[in-house]
Amino acid sequence: MYAILDIETTGGKYNEEGITEIAIYRFDGHRVVDQFSSLVNPQRDIQPFVQRLTGINSKMLVNAPKFFEVAKRIVEITDGAVIVAHNAEFDYRILRTEFDRLGYAYERPSVCTVELAQKLIPGLPSYKLGKLVRSLGIPISDVHRAHGDAQATVELFKVLLEKDSEKTVIGTHVKTLTKKKVPNKYLAIIEELPTETGVYYLHNKAGDIIYIGKSKNIKKRVLSHLTSGQRKAQKIQKSVHTVTYELCGNECLALLKEQHEIKKNQPRLNHALKFRHFAMGIRRDQQAAYHQLIVEQVRQTEDYLEVFKNKKDADYRLREWIEEYTLCSQQTSLAQVNQRCPERDLGQCKGACTGDEKCNHYNQRLDTLEKSLDYPFPHMLIIDKGKQTDEKSFVYIKDNVFQGYGYFRLHHQIKTVEKIENRLIPIENNRDTEALLRSFLRRERYQKLINLAAEKTA
Repeated sequence: MYAILDIETTGGKYNEEGITEIAIYRFDGHRVVDQFSSLVNPQRDIQPFVQRLTGINSKMLVNAPKFFEVAKRIVEITDGAVIVAHNAEFDYRILRTEFDRLGYAYERPSVCTVELAQKLIPGLPSYKLGKLVRSLGIPISDVHRAHGDAQATVELFKVLLEKDSEKTVIGTHVKTLTKKKVPNKYLAIIEELPTETGVYYLHNKAGDIIYIGKSKNIKKRVLSHLTSGQRKAQKIQKSVHTVTYELCGNECLALLKEQHEIKKNQPRLNHALKFRHFAMGIRRDQQAAYHQLIVEQVRQTEDYLEVFKNKKDADYRLREWIEEYTLCSQQTSLAQVNQRCPERDLGQCKGACTGDEKCNHYNQRLDTLEKSLDYPFPHMLIIDKGKQTDEKSFVYIKDNVFQGYGYFRLHHQIKTVEKIENRLIPIENNRDTEALLRSFLRRERYQKLINLAAEKTA
């Protein structure tokens, strides 16, 4: 749980400042679950330059509550939460100073979105809140007012959590909070989990991630881990202490995120997916006059037209290509020694197996097949559902290479390449990601495609 806040002050000497406005949004990592915003009477003068910056003056604060009158609400809304602020050192210091004046020891773990953004989005010209969120296409209103800046920080933090593929924030959060908790029983873990599509993380008592998975129904899938008698499930049951999750909005992003983060974090119970998700591939062998299509176990030194989870899926796809492009099965790894070509007997083979078809004609059809496997546009966005009803997701393809994904609410947030790349959660392009995207494109499992080259010239 996070308490995302912003504070406006009177200005003045160090540790003599007073709070003039505070806004806090309690955020569970997915949505705001509580909020508090109020002007505060600081009982001291406001510096003139601060009045000009915030628009808050002493007359506005005459009838505002004093800090001791809102202190209990602040304690409640930040209880058990990590303080998140843009320049957290300043806001947290001011808050602790006010509580010190009341004789109350206020302590919370904290996260600074400036430091987080510098790590996760390096190279930006400015990390001031206004310029940073505008570069990400995040709208901001009432700049230098607590509620406006805090709302913008909430949206910024959502983007940063998505970009945090190494789970630095979540890991630190879990390690901090689990020290104070008694381990829950298995079924108690399930209660707070959603029935939506996303990626889930199983943590041990130390907060380390021991397993990453994805599901269309996170609650149902985690329940199966904690109640199954299978060998892997029993290993999970012995170690699991806490479950965290991230909603994705659609299955494509959940699959991309799962395979990427397993490779990145190397959880000890994710054996198969630590290295590759798709173990079998179809390769075009051009050594013979008639090029061959070979199904084999994926090797790092070879290029593959498409990759698959198992040989059965690869053979099925190869048979589809044979039928669609009138290929000869004797020129593939499906060839039967000392047997006639079944497609020739059915009139579907043009004679590559008997030499009746010229090899260059046959190979041209393989060229057509290979071309069909390209992305629909070399520079494009794949648009699909987001995590919330008013949100969309995008997958970014640049020069026929997958770059990553992101989320947006308004079209202007992805109207330029700069804004797309600022909102982007990068994911390594590899055979696994290409196979996932080709599968979803082939089955049209998306809402729409945006040809960015056409958008640029329009």
